[in-house]
Amino acid sequence: MRPPPLPHQIDILQRVLDRVASFDPQTMRAPMVVFDLDATLFDNRPRTLQILMEYAEEVGAEYPDVAAALATLTPEVVDYLLSDTLRGVGITHADVVRDITAYWRDRFFADDYMRFDAPVEGGPEYVHACHAAGATIVYMTGRDIPGMLPGTVASLRDSGFPVGVAGIEMILKPDANLPDEAFKRTALPTLRRSGEVVAFFDNEPANCNLAQLGYPESLVVLIDTQRVPGAPDPDAGVEPISDFRLS
Repeated sequence: MRPPPLPHQIDILQRVLDRVASFDPQTMRAPMVVFDLDATLFDNRPRTLQILMEYAEEVGAEYPDVAAALATLTPEVVDYLLSDTLRGVGITHADVVRDITAYWRDRFFADDYMRFDAPVEGGPEYVHACHAAGATIVYMTGRDIPGMLPGTVASLRDSGFPVGVAGIEMILKPDANLPDEAFKRTALPTLRRSGEVVAFFDNEPANCNLAQLGYPESLVVLIDTQRVPGAPDPDAGVEPISDFRLS
């Protein structure tokens, strides 16, 4: 059992709901709440683990030591970088790491494997609460349209998030090769077309800092899960929480 959420987390999440509910639809622009997906609404470590378990099964007869090492992994020890995850179980030979990485990359950024992602605790309920309070929900993700759109929609649907109804928008990268931060730097200003950004949730401090710079009146919230190695510190005013539980 996890300990209950900290009072600070409950306060931040409730403040977002209160701000949304305070908007007068007759006189004000639509309130918007923006959510990243990977490591924000979804824990994608189970996706990586599934891929690595399949790799272990394929190579087990030829490379039993590699398969045995991979079999010791759990979602909790999957790092942001695949190379760090492999190093943690003693897999460091360059050719092996290269082969596993290619196998992982071909599957991780593809529709079929997103069904293994797990919702971050409280996520579906909280997004529904924001939507019910009157917010337009915007899923803004570094996933790409060509390779990941159908899988993303299915994953949201199957995990209980609102999707396919009025007041739900989705913004994905047009090109898989576009860096995530560069994509969000370009995409964030376009949100003004649709309404007033009330809150922004992301696991990357760099993206949170961009949102706070562009929307200083919004609540910018850092989901303290995984982040890219060497990430900057969050700016003053960015509020950290661990998940989306209100109780």
